[in-house]
Amino acid sequence: MSRSTSPSSKVSINEQNRKEMVEAIKIYYSNERGEEFGDLAAGFLLDFFLEQIAPHIYNQGVYDAYKYMNERTEDLLSILKL
Repeated sequence: MSRSTSPSSKVSINEQNRKEMVEAIKIYYSNERGEEFGDLAAGFLLDFFLEQIAPHIYNQGVYDAYKYMNERTEDLLSILKL
């Protein structure tokens, strides 16, 4: 299986999850940095993560699942050969 090193598609989320993530970003900045972050700034930061970082994490998860399933399949095939 070939892994893409530069995913081009944005990970999409529904509106309710987006609102919760924007709120989580605002709370994080308030608690960790003592900075107030508005909805617009938190939304832009979330968009950055969704466009630039999330696809890499998603692809790694898909690759890890593929690798795991491939190993389990090999285990099953080795049992059948016994």
